[in-house]
Amino acid sequence: MEIIKQHRWIAPLLSVLIVSILGISLVVESQNAQTTTAAHTANALQWPAATNDEKGQDRSQSMHIMDKTSSSMDELHSWKSLIAPLLIAQVEKAAQTAKNDRSASKQAAPAIGKIKIQSQTPPKKLFFTRTATLTQADQAKATWSYSITAQEVLLLQKIVMAEAEGESYKGKVAVANVVLNRLRSANFPDTIQKVIYQKAQFSPVANGRLNRVRPNEETVKAVNDALSGHKAVPDDTYYFLSLTLADDLTVHHSRAKVKTIGNHTFYK
Repeated sequence: MEIIKQHRWIAPLLSVLIVSILGISLVVESQNAQTTTAAHTANALQWPAATNDEKGQDRSQSMHIMDKTSSSMDELHSWKSLIAPLLIAQVEKAAQTAKNDRSASKQAAPAIGKIKIQSQTPPKKLFFTRTATLTQADQAKATWSYSITAQEVLLLQKIVMAEAEGESYKGKVAVANVVLNRLRSANFPDTIQKVIYQKAQFSPVANGRLNRVRPNEETVKAVNDALSGHKAVPDDTYYFLSLTLADDLTVHHSRAKVKTIGNHTFYK
């Protein structure tokens, strides 16, 4: 579309040039016809009173005028025959370029739409082994599965947004991983809702922030990727906290550290 915008002046300009050329040719032809007619008329009026020599001179002048007019017309037609194909070629080239750009845009649009839909559509079923969350491609290895509802997806997005709004994409994925690791583990509740609302586990539940947040685009993508099996922390990571904001550092002193991502430290 940028190419069309840049060359959209070509067609109007060529149209003006073609019209101008046709107008000029008509004017020249008209003038030449008038000149020839006037010359013939003058000669016809003068010949009866003129001598034979004068008649010969008049005829010679008339023929000269006609030859000059014919030469001018030939030059004009020759010029038109050279310029017209070039103008037509430029018009056809511009039209073909515009057609190709429209075709390319139509071909690219479905691909972009498809990618967008895929990135914002979470899986409807999760697959696990006893110790790992699996990708959709590895579901044949699963020992059990979990059907996730739209309400649970939204709840997971909200807890990630509430806990990691200021964190990077990787930090958001890691928080989602912790929730899913707990869902898989026999040591935690067996639904996403129960995992999130388990007493004294996630501070946004206690302070009401969970109900106020609205997941942004990056959070939605991070959660969908985590649900699809993408991992920012290992499968045995069950805890995280901010060492600068946490009031209770029991986890920090009692659990093995896995890694730090942004302001969050993750533990086994």
